[in-house]
Amino acid sequence: MDVNSKSAEELTAALRAGEVTSAELTEAAIARIERDDKPINAICVPDFDRARAAAHRADRARARGEDRPLLGIPVTVKECYDIAGLPTTFGMPQHRDFVPAEDALQVSRLKAAGAVVLGKTNVPRGLQDIQSFNEIYGTTNNPWNHARTSGGSSGGSAAALASGFGALSIGSDLAGSLRTPAHFCGVYAHKPTLGMLPTRGMVPPPGPALPTELDLAVVGPMARTARDLTLLLDVMAGPDPLTSGVAYRLALPPARHERLGDFRVLVVEEHPFIPTGSAVRAGLNRVADALAAGGARVDRHSPLLPDLADTAALYMQFLFSGTVAHFPVDEREQLQARAAALGADDRSLDAARLRGMVLSHSDWLELNFRREVHRHGWRQLFAEYDAVVCPITPTPAFPHDHHPHPLERLLDIDGVGYPYFDQLVWAGVATMPGLPATAVPTGPSPEGLPVGVQIVGPMFEDRTPLRLAELLEREIGGFRAPN
Repeated sequence: MDVNSKSAEELTAALRAGEVTSAELTEAAIARIERDDKPINAICVPDFDRARAAAHRADRARARGEDRPLLGIPVTVKECYDIAGLPTTFGMPQHRDFVPAEDALQVSRLKAAGAVVLGKTNVPRGLQDIQSFNEIYGTTNNPWNHARTSGGSSGGSAAALASGFGALSIGSDLAGSLRTPAHFCGVYAHKPTLGMLPTRGMVPPPGPALPTELDLAVVGPMARTARDLTLLLDVMAGPDPLTSGVAYRLALPPARHERLGDFRVLVVEEHPFIPTGSAVRAGLNRVADALAAGGARVDRHSPLLPDLADTAALYMQFLFSGTVAHFPVDEREQLQARAAALGADDRSLDAARLRGMVLSHSDWLELNFRREVHRHGWRQLFAEYDAVVCPITPTPAFPHDHHPHPLERLLDIDGVGYPYFDQLVWAGVATMPGLPATAVPTGPSPEGLPVGVQIVGPMFEDRTPLRLAELLEREIGGFRAPN
């Protein structure tokens, strides 16, 4: 049995049956990393000695009759999570020596569930790219084609999973950072409902690990199967015990349906701001065909769908207002002058990004009200449908592009160049209103690269897109290891 290709669910069954030990699983994972990671560069901070010790503790605990959700399962963690004794840099050279004294809350939950942490996975500088490269740890390559990106900002985690470096990983998502790497590397990821999973201990260094309520950003699970996503989500979910956890307990509703034929699905293929490439379009159609063949109701258009152009404009303003929050004053004044020169009728994405960079607090409050109007629109849509299936980005993984000015990069979509950051509009479909979204592999492109789609579900009904992902995995297949 190649244990490095198995799911966490399969490994747990083998551990319970006494067919393998955690020490054996951990040694196999370490051997695979040492053998295969040099050209991929997914594991930026290995922690093998402590992993071996944790595996032996897990085996002793199992021998005593203990059985926790992840007992003895090797996992990885995105570099931006604090792990006591390991550096947390967010890929920023000025923080290469910052070492936190305590674990992030989600790392503590992994360890409490019995997981064996192999180490940390690579990220882009400041987590602010659709690729994963930085001056400290270098570039993470796509396991399917080393000339292409693994995605960002959880690109190291996705590449690690595709390569067999641990059965599970945890990442984060602000601009598709869980979903895009999963799509590029052929694995699964789940962006949970905004605010459902606490983020304490995932904070840019050297900031203190205090509870925060982030706008747009979430943390979430990554895996090689849809069922493993649910397993890991249940470990991660629940309020922070320092804040709302004092009074509240999480009780997610069950999936709306158990059978594929009972689902009502809206498939959205086109976006007003950017075309959908042929490879992604083909993957989306594979999913639509599988849904229809399984008896699901599949519609291609609905007047209930909130306006995607307005969604994208709102999303870009929220996103870029956060990214420039700490800009020097003189740069902010230059941006304000440029924004003031925009025409009132300019509704381009460039204009939305620029307006976002100079938002006042009163402007932000007005945008937030418009967001609530969109959320109400989604509630109305989800009274008619159970899920929306749409692209994650317009293309499979693209070639590495490390141009120092990202706004000058272009994304090639079937031979035509488009502004690099315009591809984020699909991530914003779920992120702007805070909806859950599950990334699902659909099979390879004609070039042999992975292609995925996202299943967007109703707010706090995360088990609905997760269940649909499981059912689709059975119909169209799921993870395929790179050749």
